[in-house]
Amino acid sequence: MAPRHDVALVTGAAGGIGTGVVRALAAQGRPVAALDLTTGADGPAHDEPGITRYRADVADSAGVAAVVERVERELGGIGLLVNAAGVLRTGAAVEMSDEDWRATFAVNLDGVFHTTRAVAPRMVRRRAGVIVTVGSNAGRVPRMRMAAYGAAKAAVASYTRTLGLELAEHGIRCNVVSPGSTDTPMLRALWTGGDGRRAVIDGAPDQYRLGIPLRRIAEPRDVVEAVLFLASERARHITMQDLCVDGGAILGT
Repeated sequence: MAPRHDVALVTGAAGGIGTGVVRALAAQGRPVAALDLTTGADGPAHDEPGITRYRADVADSAGVAAVVERVERELGGIGLLVNAAGVLRTGAAVEMSDEDWRATFAVNLDGVFHTTRAVAPRMVRRRAGVIVTVGSNAGRVPRMRMAAYGAAKAAVASYTRTLGLELAEHGIRCNVVSPGSTDTPMLRALWTGGDGRRAVIDGAPDQYRLGIPLRRIAEPRDVVEAVLFLASERARHITMQDLCVDGGAILGT
């Protein structure tokens, strides 16, 4: 039997958008390597049909490289990489600690670089593959108290465009999906009282933040559907793009 090369590797697989991506891909019958720091297992563990969990810190380049090698040995060739791991540490631009700044970039930017560097050369050898990275609309417009997060996400978008340019000749597509406010634990952690959902939808003029024209906060599946589209043959002629899924919150910027 010929080895399969349709394995999907998803980082940030233990929560939020990453969990939705993992389950949706598995439901399509695709073997999924679900990578996260908090799987609770030292090695791969199965919890749902088609899903194999691995533990690694995307900020650790050597650890990521080792897991990628294991995935290809144990499951098969990686044909899809979804970079969904992310952290949010807020703070005023001139008051953030070194630790918070570095932690934000270590996961949101370095993590994408580490996983991509480990996976992409294997795709190049097979002359096929898709890379989809979850960015943020905060990478397009300034958000108060999100200087590190926005800068890291902006860098990820730029990196992905260059990556897509360099890998295009090998038949590899690279795109970004940039969510706005999405109903995940990360967003809910920002709600400090009152009706947090309504406050996000209405916006905050005192913080120069617009509301959401579609008058709803995204559900994870809204972002997942965009990831699935860009990963599919329906998007076979789309690369180096940044698809914003935010209900119009940044007015198409």
